[in-house]
Amino acid sequence: MRNLVYALLITGTLSMTGCTLPQMVKMAKEQQLTVTPNPLEVHKDTVAYEMAVNLPVKMLKKGTVYTVNSYYKFGDQEIALEPIPFKAEDFPNSSTEQPRVTRKFTFAYTPAMKSGVLQVEGVASKGNGSKTTPRMDVAVGVITTSKLVKPVYYSAYAEHGYNNQEEIIPIIIPDFIFEQGRSVLRTSEIKSDKGKQLDAFIASKNVTRTVTITGTHSPEGAERINSKLSPDRAAAIEKYYRGQMNKYDYQNMAKDIQFVLKPVIRDWAEFKAALAAYDGISSEEKAEYLNIMNAGGTFESQEKQMTKLKTYRKVFKDIYPKLRTAKTEILTIKDKKTDAEISILAKQITTGQTSPDTLSFEELMYSATLTPSVDEKAAIYEAATKKGTYWNAHNNLAAAYIAQAIQNPSNASSLMDKAQAQLDIANRIKASPEANANMASVSLFKKNAYAASAQANKAISGGLRGENLAGVNGVKTAAGIMTANYAEAVRSGAASANTADNAFNRGLAQVLNKDYQNALTSFGEATRANSNHAHAYYGAAVASARLGNQDGVISNLTNAVRIDPSLKNAALTDLEFSKWATSEAFRNALR
Repeated sequence: MRNLVYALLITGTLSMTGCTLPQMVKMAKEQQLTVTPNPLEVHKDTVAYEMAVNLPVKMLKKGTVYTVNSYYKFGDQEIALEPIPFKAEDFPNSSTEQPRVTRKFTFAYTPAMKSGVLQVEGVASKGNGSKTTPRMDVAVGVITTSKLVKPVYYSAYAEHGYNNQEEIIPIIIPDFIFEQGRSVLRTSEIKSDKGKQLDAFIASKNVTRTVTITGTHSPEGAERINSKLSPDRAAAIEKYYRGQMNKYDYQNMAKDIQFVLKPVIRDWAEFKAALAAYDGISSEEKAEYLNIMNAGGTFESQEKQMTKLKTYRKVFKDIYPKLRTAKTEILTIKDKKTDAEISILAKQITTGQTSPDTLSFEELMYSATLTPSVDEKAAIYEAATKKGTYWNAHNNLAAAYIAQAIQNPSNASSLMDKAQAQLDIANRIKASPEANANMASVSLFKKNAYAASAQANKAISGGLRGENLAGVNGVKTAAGIMTANYAEAVRSGAASANTADNAFNRGLAQVLNKDYQNALTSFGEATRANSNHAHAYYGAAVASARLGNQDGVISNLTNAVRIDPSLKNAALTDLEFSKWATSEAFRNALR
């Protein structure tokens, strides 16, 4: 009797399970599944989406579980995603309210996943029994617009430190002293050290702009009343100077020299300076002279008052003779090598034909700016690194390697490694915004967009300026798109260098930031900078598609495919254009 009861219980349970699960599977047809975004999209290297599942009322029975399984199927492969279980016990009101669950999903993207389908199946289970619904498609394919980004690299050269402009050097000749009341340049003055210095300067035929000669007099009456003394003393130096130029055969050089004569008459400035430096009298006694000068009155009356001071004879003897002078200031041009000379010597240094000491470090660094050849720049900067411990030499050698990598993609990996090695040395010597900017390019090349963004930010906050600032903003724009920081990429793009790829990336960032109209403007700037920029036309077609502008889609795709026929297949499988994929105009554009 007991065995019969157990048999009846087991049979009854199986019968109930067998009835419940098919009923749940049948009701599952009425479940509501929403996937956002749909189609799926890749950002960074990840596909992220949200799935909302609403089950019908009364679908969940006591003791049952309904599990929604998701799969992304592409080609002959598929990946299983995290299931969404609906346990009846978790939804006590399921007999009157729809059970609802929303989950976020992510999976790593590979290019093979572009054409695929997101599928779901439901599994109704109770105890050890289960029944599965047929799979159904809930999203088709992946939009890969973010992958259109153009990697941008930039070489940030540091300043060379050389001034290639004309430099004026002031040469001060010690004062020539004249006898009281006279303006004749004495032989003893000409043969003195200062006379020899002036003679040697004139003999060297330095390129000279101006010779300014200031004639002065002492304040006593005999000097003061002769108003011609100051100008005549200045003229005496000019006469001697011109005579020496004739002696050394200046010829046409003399006409380019301007003589400026500045006679100083009845002026206390020179006397005040000499008095301040004089230690022959006390500070109280000096104050007596200053009080007279500061009290006002005519020059003559002030000088007359000074003659009554007890220290006047001493001042007259020690200070006044030094005021009977002609001061000579010469503005000459610093002797520099021409750009042609610097270029030739730099070439000889890099080929071992002459000593590295033939050029200064600054001249050698400057010479690299005189050649358009990146290979020659690299050779010059390599030579500069051997002249001492200079961070900018190592930074610029790294920048040259980056430029070579841009020009030679087949050897880019090795060149970028060499650039990083030089930047490590540069940063050990001195941290600089230029080195950080170059590291941003190296990191972006090595597919570390997050590091590239951080290094670009460090370079910018470190005070990077001018072309280097615009250049690193281009790197930062590309890195911003790769890290899905689209708003920041738009801002960086607006401050980037005016190149076709930078304009394209700015437009792409605007598309991804849902600013389609401005994106069209940026793509237009890219095609104006480079009329053969096929991807700029393709980007404009994407922006037009998102604006619902069929004419824009067709015209831009036509131009894109004309320039780069490989974009035909890309467009045919691009879900951005799914709305027009079956139209005749779309097909014609891709012929």
